[in-house]
Parts: sequence; C-alpha cells; structure tokens
Amino acid sequence: MTDAEKTLLDRINTYAEDVLGDIDPQKTPVSMQLEKLKPIMETLARENKTSVEDIFIQYMDLASEASAEADRKFKEELGPDFDFKMDN
Repeated sequence: MTDAEKTLLDRINTYAEDVLGDIDPQKTPVSMQLEKLKPIMETLARENKTSVEDIFIQYMDLASEASAEADRKFKEELGPDFDFKMDN
C-alpha cells in the first residue's frame, strides 16, 4: 500500500468513526452506511479529480488489503500452535 493509499484509507476510516460510531453495522443497511460516508468520498473525489465511484472502489480494495494484513499479523503473533482451519 502506498503512502497516498494509506492516507486515503485513514481519512475515510477516521471520518467513518465519527459518523458511524454508534451504528451497528450488522443491523444497519449498507446503503445507509454508504450514504453517511458520501461526504468524505465526494471530497476525496474532488481532490483526486476522479469519481465518487472510483474512490469507493479504491476504498473497498484498500480496506480488504488492510484487513488481510491485520489478519496475517494476528496469526503470526499467535504462532503455529494456534494455526487452525475451520471445517464448514
């Protein structure tokens, strides 16, 4: 992740913490959550001279990448004794 991508992700996440702080993501429709994030995405789109849709797609990609990295680090910290697979 580049510094610019990390900055974009951090700005959206910080904004999300402010506007979505009390919202239960499991009970709140995604459309409502996205509507709350629209102002920061519009600002970033203007700053980057791109569309809100492109910012949203970039945000989703970066959030997935950050989540995967956090998961990898967590598993690394637990060590091999805690490496297990769940059977479905």
